[in-house]
Amino acid sequence: MISHIFGKIIHKDDKKVILDKSGIGFEVYLAPSDLRELNIGEERSVFTFLFVGEKVLELYGFLTPEKLELFKILKGVSGVGPKTAMGLAVAGSLEKLKESLEKGELPEDVKGVGVKRLQKILLEITGKIKEVKKVTPKKITKDEVFDALTELGFNKQDVADAISQISEEVKGVKERLKEALKLLGK
Repeated sequence: MISHIFGKIIHKDDKKVILDKSGIGFEVYLAPSDLRELNIGEERSVFTFLFVGEKVLELYGFLTPEKLELFKILKGVSGVGPKTAMGLAVAGSLEKLKESLEKGELPEDVKGVGVKRLQKILLEITGKIKEVKKVTPKKITKDEVFDALTELGFNKQDVADAISQISEEVKGVKERLKEALKLLGK
């Protein structure tokens, strides 16, 4: 895994830079806000994530290790691709991202993300924040799952049907909500 590159910026456009390290040029995609901080000719450290797709290898870069860690968490959210995760990672921390999404303030580097997807991301990262802080989630009842999903704008009957299909073996806030979201997404 290529997790960090220190090199000279030899090319820059509106999506990426090429970092020269010992004569090898690494093409690294960065969020527009991070790109504005970089200049051709300067040497910089970039924390990177190597994305391996079916037909593509891409390096995504971040100017701080915190943004890289947030990117990795967001990339793990179902339906979030690397470009969306990169745009959201500019917030710098889960708490800051959650706060801005709750206020309805979308980071400027994110384009083409709908309200429902943002609500789903918010719901999933809320669970991840609890994991990071090591807070033990309280037991959730079906009524709480129902309330959470209807507040996100899902149809009450669809939510009730989805909840009734979740196995009783599925426990915990995150797991029950994920299962319900999967069923609602069909």
